[in-house]
Amino acid sequence: MNSYEVNADSTTLAPVESRSRPSILRKIVSKVTTKDGWLGDYDYSYLFLPNVPFMKRTRRPGPFFGLNDKMPIILSFILGFQHALAMLAGIVTPPIILAGTAGANLDTATEQYLVSASLICCGILSMVQITRFHVYKTKYYIGTGLISVVGTSFSTIPVASGAFTQMYKQGYCPVDADGNKLPCPDGYGALIGTSCLCALLEVFLSFAPPKALKKIFPPIVTGPTVLLIGVSLVGTAFEGWAGGSGSCMSRPDSGIYQLCPTIDAPHPLAWGSAQFIGLGFSVFVTILICEKWGSPIMKSCAVITGLLVGCIIAAACGYFDRSGIDAAPVATFIWKHTFKLSLYGPIVLPLLAVYLILMIEAMGDITATCDVSRLEIEGNGFESRIQGGVLADGINGLLAGLMTMTPMSTFAQNNGVISLTRCANRTVGYFCCFFLIIMGIFSKFAAALVSIPDSVLGGMTTFLFTSVAVSGMRIIATAPFTRRNRFILTSSLSVGIGAILVPDWFDYVFTYDGDNHALAGFLSAITLIMETGFALTAFLSVFLNLFISEDDNNEETDAVEIDALTSVQSESDNIEATTTIHTDNSNDDKAVQVEKIVL
Repeated sequence: MNSYEVNADSTTLAPVESRSRPSILRKIVSKVTTKDGWLGDYDYSYLFLPNVPFMKRTRRPGPFFGLNDKMPIILSFILGFQHALAMLAGIVTPPIILAGTAGANLDTATEQYLVSASLICCGILSMVQITRFHVYKTKYYIGTGLISVVGTSFSTIPVASGAFTQMYKQGYCPVDADGNKLPCPDGYGALIGTSCLCALLEVFLSFAPPKALKKIFPPIVTGPTVLLIGVSLVGTAFEGWAGGSGSCMSRPDSGIYQLCPTIDAPHPLAWGSAQFIGLGFSVFVTILICEKWGSPIMKSCAVITGLLVGCIIAAACGYFDRSGIDAAPVATFIWKHTFKLSLYGPIVLPLLAVYLILMIEAMGDITATCDVSRLEIEGNGFESRIQGGVLADGINGLLAGLMTMTPMSTFAQNNGVISLTRCANRTVGYFCCFFLIIMGIFSKFAAALVSIPDSVLGGMTTFLFTSVAVSGMRIIATAPFTRRNRFILTSSLSVGIGAILVPDWFDYVFTYDGDNHALAGFLSAITLIMETGFALTAFLSVFLNLFISEDDNNEETDAVEIDALTSVQSESDNIEATTTIHTDNSNDDKAVQVEKIVL
């Protein structure tokens, strides 16, 4: 039986099947057999030509491509690859850290697998966000229908690092006779198993109205939390910049860790050596040069370009170890290595805090993606995209654990690529997913990433993690600096920053050493929360935001302005500031005006 649709004149019916199939076929043939279908009339020089110093040239920005606009195949291919490169550094960094000395101390083969699995998972799960599935017979969706790509979250790293430290102390993870940490795959399995369970929180919250979630988690709550996530990660990155974050940091007089990374490395040096510092600076300076003089495509890939330059220098100086690359298989896929899933109670509450942060980050990133994609950022359609994006984010967290990976988050840096290239077309997003999956399948690529020297990786991750902290500062800046908000910020940040600076400050509060494993696990959970700066800040800021009510007047803001005027008066001998306050009692309202008179 044929189906019919109403024609444009709304008076006749035309069979859909009889003309849709030939029409689609003609479009495909035209796409792949014509110059316009392959190249179009896009100005490709706009993407690739850099800003050469002392030379002026005019640039013609390309047209804007909406979600479903027609695009040349070559342009879709190039921009998809650009999105993949923009994500690459952020995707591979968490598994490298969590599989290394700051995490589960896994062997090289497993570490290579986790990098490959991270790339493959991000490609597959990004498709979920981009496609947007309708939940049958409901008003709900899964996914945003935008270029909302996902990557392995940085937010898990502080929680996981603290959890692994606790596991080694309590005997959950093994150590050798000298106290050196041994590989702990069961600990990693406990991390991803607990993550799968905690992901259900974000799934359930996705059905709540976005306005209610924003009221409970305003910028004054999420901003300082994201800020401290970045701050806590910079320390690990800086340790890597100086040579590594493992046992070689203490510069022992004997043993394999006398030099970094070990005495068996191709070019070992003492921790903090000038050569290590110089390698990290080569990455950092390259990122700055790309931002100043790079072409649009280079600016969006500045971090990975810096990493590439650092690797070239390191390879030329003999710092690379080829043994891992040579031993790696040609191809791999998810579940090539598996881990025993289990529940580790002490990290349940910290991971719940992580998923709350991921949910709020997703809402902000989806809003920004709608904005740069020139779509509405209010109304039912927008709220539907928010709901679908948050639900997909929670489901992706669950699926990531089942795919042997830690939680995923919606990546914000791709919004910059959309804005820079003026392209929000979903075809580009699918090309991006394709490239990520291909990079993950060819495990030699992952092996090359794992073999990057710590100092090179540290120069890159220092920049990446600091950008996370700056994102937190930007979120805080969106909130008015009233007296109430300043008090919440001060209270929540004080304990969070203290826990980061003195990470073992709560180690000796509980002295229980009995046989009650439930009680011991509960006390360990409290200790882990109190020693995880961003989790402590998150819980305290949520409580204070709900406990301390908003003031109805603006006396706090006025006081700040008066203080500023007083400061100007004290610092200048030639400027005199006077403040006149006029009170208008009409309509029972008090209006305070601050006038600055410069004589």
